Amino acid sequence: MRVTPGVRQDALGGVRDGVLLVRLAAPPVEGRANAALLRYLGRLLGVPPSALAVARGAAAREKLLRVSGLDAATVRARVDAAL
Repeated sequence: MRVTPGVRQDALGGVRDGVLLVRLAAPPVEGRANAALLRYLGRLLGVPPSALAVARGAAAREKLLRVSGLDAATVRARVDAAL
């Protein structure tokens, strides 16, 4: 997933080259964008933010998330429904 912080509002930006684009209003300072990402995707996926973790890329725009409690097919279906 590719995250763009500091935009007007939180939103999914679609998929480009197989990568989910996420836009976040939070600024990229002191972990605010990562926390906002977990809250936003938690709402989108119907899981608490504590069920999500940044597995790779905490300080980068390209991130890999770990989702607990859902299988990959369910995550994909919920993201596709939100697009």
